[in-house]
Amino acid sequence: MSQDNVTARDLMRSLPGVLRRFPFIARGLYYYAVKDDKKELTLGKLVERNASKYPNRPAILCDDQTITWQEFDAWSNRIAHYLKDQGLVKGDAIAVLLDNRPELLALVAGAGKVGVACAMLNTSQKGKVLTHSINLIEPKMLVVGDELLEHAEGIRKEIDLKHSNPFLYLADTNTLNIYGDAPEGYVNLAQEVSRCPSARPTLSNPVVMGDTVVYLYTSGTTGLPKAAPGSHRKFIRAYGGFGMLSLAMEPEDVLYCTLPLYHGTALLVCWGSVLAGGSAIALRRKFSASAFWDDVRRYKATTFGYVGELCRYLLNQPPSDQDRNHSLTKMIGNGLRPSIWKEFKDRFGIETVAELYASSEGNIGFSNFFNMDNTVGFSTAPYKLVKYHEGTRDPIRTEKGRLEEVEKGEPGLLIGEITKKWAFEGYTQKEATEKSILRDAFKNGDAWFNTGDVLKEIGCRHLQFVDRMGDTFRWKGENVSTTEVENIIDGSGMVQEAIVYGVEIPNTNGKAGMVTLVPQNPEADFDVDRLFAYLSDNLPAYAIPVFVRVTHAIEKTGTFKYRKVDIQKLGYSLDRPHEEVYAWLPGTSGYTRLTPELVSDIDSGGVRF
Repeated sequence: MSQDNVTARDLMRSLPGVLRRFPFIARGLYYYAVKDDKKELTLGKLVERNASKYPNRPAILCDDQTITWQEFDAWSNRIAHYLKDQGLVKGDAIAVLLDNRPELLALVAGAGKVGVACAMLNTSQKGKVLTHSINLIEPKMLVVGDELLEHAEGIRKEIDLKHSNPFLYLADTNTLNIYGDAPEGYVNLAQEVSRCPSARPTLSNPVVMGDTVVYLYTSGTTGLPKAAPGSHRKFIRAYGGFGMLSLAMEPEDVLYCTLPLYHGTALLVCWGSVLAGGSAIALRRKFSASAFWDDVRRYKATTFGYVGELCRYLLNQPPSDQDRNHSLTKMIGNGLRPSIWKEFKDRFGIETVAELYASSEGNIGFSNFFNMDNTVGFSTAPYKLVKYHEGTRDPIRTEKGRLEEVEKGEPGLLIGEITKKWAFEGYTQKEATEKSILRDAFKNGDAWFNTGDVLKEIGCRHLQFVDRMGDTFRWKGENVSTTEVENIIDGSGMVQEAIVYGVEIPNTNGKAGMVTLVPQNPEADFDVDRLFAYLSDNLPAYAIPVFVRVTHAIEKTGTFKYRKVDIQKLGYSLDRPHEEVYAWLPGTSGYTRLTPELVSDIDSGGVRF
C-alpha cells in the first residue's frame, strides 16, 4: 500500500486478521448499532457485567494499586448512594477537577448509576476559563483533588453551585483506605463515601442509554469552552466500535493510558475499550516519554492510548536495544501523522494501529477497522466531503444555496448527516449547537453536522486527516480556541487589538499558537514579559501563544475582516524588519526575541517544541 492509497487488494490482504476477530466483530456490531435510547444499557451496567464475569481480575492499575472489577463496582455503588443521599437526582450534574486517578473513573461510574452527569474539567484551566466551564453546567457540587486545590480556591467565590455542601475534597493519599484531612469548607468525600452501602442502587426512575453521563469540553469558535453532553450511548458505541471491532480486547489485556481522562479519547475511547474486554486500564498522572516503556513493562500493557504528539515524543527518545522489549502490540488514538506512522510501528514493533477520527460533540466517527496505514479508517455513518472557504469552517454554497462535494482524493470539509440513528447531541448552549448545523445542504429540510475538519479520501472510502479549519487549532494534544485566547489577551489592557492563529513548526505535530498584536501604547516599548505573566495566570500552558508578533497595524479587508490567511502564511518569519517577533522557547519561563539564527534553528528542528 502506498502512503496515500488504500486499494481493494490491501483490504483483501487484511481479511485473515479480520476473520480471526469475527466473534468480537459480531458482538461489536450489535453494541455499535443499538438505537433504543430508552434501553437500560448504560455505563453502570457495563461495570456490573464485568464485576459479575471477572470479579477478581484487575480493572484499574495505578502506581502500586490494583483495583479489581468487584472492588470497583462496589466503590462506584458507594459513590452512587452518597450522591443519592445528598439529594441529587437523575439529570443533575457534578463538576470533577482531578488528575488521572482511580477516583475519577469511580466518580463517573458511580454518578452515572444514579443518572448524575460528571462535567470533566480540564485540569490545565484556571481563572476565568475554569469559572466559565463550571458555571456553564450549573452543577450541584464540585469534586476537587488536593493536587488541584489551588485552582479551585482561586475561583471559589466566582462559581455558583446548587447545594448546601457543594465542595467535595479528595486527598492525594494514593491509598483507598486513608482519607487525609479536608481543608476548611470542604467535605471529605472519600471518608463520607466509605460509610455508604456497596450494594447496587435501585431507582424508581431508571437510568437509560440516552441519559447524559458526562460533559466534555471543547474549544469552540465562539470564544470560551463549550460543553458537549455525552450520553451513555457514546460509551456503548466505544465499547462495541473500538473495544470489540477495532481492538478485540480480552480480560488479559492491559491498556496503558497517560492521556488526560477529561478528554474523550481517554475517557470514552480508551476506557470504553477496556470495559469491552473486562480488561484493565493502567493510569499515569502525566505523560512521560522517559518513563513510558518502563511503565509499559511494569504493567505488562498490551495496548496504549495515544495522540500523535505523544508518538512523536517517543520517537524523539534516543534509540535503545529495549525498544522492542515490551508486550505492546496495539494502540488506539488519533493524530498519528503519515510521516512517522511506519517508523513508529517498525521501531517499537506495533502490529495494530487503531487510528480513529471523532469529536466529543460530533455525530460521526471513523475507525481503522482493517488496520491500514496512514488512515483514520472508514465510517458507516452518512457523511460527505464538501468544498469550503480557505481559512474558515464555512462550506461554499452554490448560487442555488447548496453544498458541493469535492472530487475524489481532494481535501474537503467533513460533514455528517444528522438522522435519528446518527443524532447530534450538540452543546449545552443552543446557539452553539445551531451554529454547528448546516441546514438545507443538499435538499430542503436536511441537516448536517459541520466538523470543521478537512479530510480526504485515499481509496475504498478510507479517509486521511488533513487539517483543522477556522478558529480552532490543535497543539500539544489539545484543541485551542483562537477566540478564547484573543478574549483573554484583550482583557490584559496591554493591547489595542490582537489576532490569534495556529502556525506550523517543522517536525512537530499540530500547530503552535501565535498572536499578532498592536500594543495599547505603540510609542512605548512593549513589555512582553508582563504579557507572558498575564497569560500564564489566565490560560492553560498549551493555549499560551508560542509566538508573539508586535506590530503597529493589522491588515484588514475592505469589510474590516482580518487577513488571517496572509498573517498565518507569514508565520514567525522575520520578513518584516519593522516588527518584533518573540518565541516561548522550550525550558524557558518567558518570551525570547527571535533572531535569524534562532529562526534557522527552529526551522531545521534544532529547537524541539
